[in-house]
Amino acid sequence: MTEQYSALSGLIIPFSRAMEACNIDGKQALKACGIDILALQDQEARISSQKFNFLVDYCNQKLDSNDFSIQVAKQFHPGMFHVLGYAMMSSGSLKDALARIVKYKQVLSNSSELSLIEDGSDLIFNMNLFTRLDSDEKVLSLSVVETWLATIVQFSRELVDQTLALKKVFLCYPKPDHDTRYLNDYFQCDVEFNAATSMLVFDSQQANIPLLSGNPQINQIHEKLLTELLSRVNKDDLTNMVITIICDTLPLGAPSQTDVAMQLNMSLRNLQRKLHEKGTNYKEILDDIRKNLTLGYITQKHLSISEISYLVGFSDTSNFNRAFRRWTNQAPGKYRTDTLGMD
Repeated sequence: MTEQYSALSGLIIPFSRAMEACNIDGKQALKACGIDILALQDQEARISSQKFNFLVDYCNQKLDSNDFSIQVAKQFHPGMFHVLGYAMMSSGSLKDALARIVKYKQVLSNSSELSLIEDGSDLIFNMNLFTRLDSDEKVLSLSVVETWLATIVQFSRELVDQTLALKKVFLCYPKPDHDTRYLNDYFQCDVEFNAATSMLVFDSQQANIPLLSGNPQINQIHEKLLTELLSRVNKDDLTNMVITIICDTLPLGAPSQTDVAMQLNMSLRNLQRKLHEKGTNYKEILDDIRKNLTLGYITQKHLSISEISYLVGFSDTSNFNRAFRRWTNQAPGKYRTDTLGMD
């Protein structure tokens, strides 16, 4: 049976570099864990989550410190997240960057449900692990969860500041028998085990500071590429296929449900039924796309309100203005001035 849970093959790159840094024979390790080296040449290939579990455990057995997870995180580069890494770099803030991981999580892995929660002065990156269908065993091992969360922190430090310290870290596993002080040292905060879910707790104020690498124009390009990539990853996900079609044609005017159904070789009734089964509908998908694109375009000073209206598929600016008020409770011009300090 094909492994249900998998991760992007590009994540193997920091593993390989960490193995080299720790004097571990990389080829031998990959072979021992059943990972095909030739398959790694495809940047969009997937590797089963179980094999990642095997690989981290294999490498930890070669070390006295059991800190291979941290060694992997230190080797991180944005390109290892495919286009998602560059979309995070061009985001407006760390909060926006983390929100992109949540939104496009399946580009990286389908082994957990991610969420981002702002609670007072805390910004919580929450990771709720899935369990295997035939048992209560979590899909990812403790060591892989450590690797994943440490990598997120490494990327966050690249975006904000290398001295970025978390407020607290929670792990949904019992405390292991080995010394775990390497986690406290790396995260620079208390690490609590036996939690309901695994979480990174950031300082909300720091997470909302604008990034020097933020670029709304480039970020729009990255968003489109991410949507296309997600569609390829989830080839059978109807919602993502509809999103891709809408994004491709929106500047020429919003496609009708009938147009989308024809491109998918489906009847209109079948499209509506299948979207309903997924808890959504065409109007809701279109509105969500328009809102997200608009809130990105509105930060770009060179775009007028009428140009933004055209780019998100409105032929009448008055209809766009009404939609914008529904999304934000403000007129577009006032939102630009009050929220972004733009005239």
